Amino acid sequence: MRTPRLIATAVAAATLLAGCGVGGSVGTAADTVERAPELAPDQQVSITFESYNFGQAGPWTDTFNGLLARFHAEHPNITVTAQKPQGTSSNPAADAVSSVQTQAATGNAPDVAQIGFSDMGFVVDQVGAKPLDDLVGAEALSQALGGPNPYAPAAASLGEHNAKTYGMPFVLSTPVLYYNASLFTAAGLDPARPPATWTEVAEAATQIKATTGKEGAYADCVTTQAKDWCLQSIIRSNGGRVLSEDRTTLQYAEPASVQAVSMLADMVESGASPKFSQQQAVETFARGELAMILESSSLQGTFGKGAKGAGWELHGAPTPSFGDTPAVPTNSGAALYVLSDDPAEQRAAWELITFLTSDEAFTQIAQNIGYLPLRTGLMDSTLKDWAAANPTTGTNIEQLHRMEPWISFPGTDYLQIRDGMMDAVEQVVLQGADPQATLTEAQQRGQALIPTGTP
Repeated sequence: MRTPRLIATAVAAATLLAGCGVGGSVGTAADTVERAPELAPDQQVSITFESYNFGQAGPWTDTFNGLLARFHAEHPNITVTAQKPQGTSSNPAADAVSSVQTQAATGNAPDVAQIGFSDMGFVVDQVGAKPLDDLVGAEALSQALGGPNPYAPAAASLGEHNAKTYGMPFVLSTPVLYYNASLFTAAGLDPARPPATWTEVAEAATQIKATTGKEGAYADCVTTQAKDWCLQSIIRSNGGRVLSEDRTTLQYAEPASVQAVSMLADMVESGASPKFSQQQAVETFARGELAMILESSSLQGTFGKGAKGAGWELHGAPTPSFGDTPAVPTNSGAALYVLSDDPAEQRAAWELITFLTSDEAFTQIAQNIGYLPLRTGLMDSTLKDWAAANPTTGTNIEQLHRMEPWISFPGTDYLQIRDGMMDAVEQVVLQGADPQATLTEAQQRGQALIPTGTP
């Protein structure tokens, strides 16, 4: 179902991607941009909206198609063409950055793009995302983040870069330990007392596999496809870091980080965790054949549907800790960016962004997909009944208050740095490679790509 790229686009992409991660500059961030004028009531404007939600079947595409139809009904003068990122990845989010960069290089970037938080620096500095403070004004931006149900403080600042707001925080999650309560009961475990530490996760997984024959536990944090948001949470929870606080030195081969990755490898070696790809793990859990999965809340709808269809009970618990040290949740997710250079399209893009981050939109996105509503006050109003029926949402809200941001790597080669780390983690956890040697070698290669000077 993926649309093949045009030859010219493929050539441009190959040129951009060769040799240095996702390539060189195709645009630069301006210090300021002109204010986008208000649209006249009958002024017709057409814009494109690129989102990885349109590359995923079921609740993702259906929900956003419904929201866009509602937007057009309220703004009949604005026509929105929705598209998924160009690429061949099984996870469309993995194609988001290369897709917008390729299109920008040919002068045809989408007007609005949904891109992960860890890609923000690159999208601003290299693709030319527009500062919203300038585009619509600080007052309008403040109003958009506020309202009767304002953004949670921990989420409101996630779109900031170099003292300006470039991305409107859109969807995010913290890692949730989803578990099959029915398998817990079948294995003689109390589903009301889920594992709180990684040691307890391994023990429960081993018992479930031995007594039921089903797979035990999987952390969707160990493959390149999964990116590194969840891995960062596990490493931080053990006191480690992937990058120094001054953003100059990689640290994922330091003792605390290696120990965290080694724990995941030990679970695979013991049989407590299967050697699954991301897709295999998600599908197996949805069928009721995997007892636990550490995953984003964006899969809540998928898992809930799977549980209902297969006749098992879905529960959720917070991110496991290492012993008595509290776990450190990090966020997944993405912001919405304005990439257009045309003033009318910029204003139309802002109208779309404010609609997609409104109370109405967040209500639909939370109910249908499971993403954490960044306007957390909705949990006490329009989402009150839904929240009561979906206790994993409460877990996400609680973790949001102590969340640490998903850290991005610096420079134009940031994807090579990140993917090099994740390749090494995958080798250690799923292929049995030596943890210290493998992570050290990858870290040395990645460190050579860290730019010198100001982070």
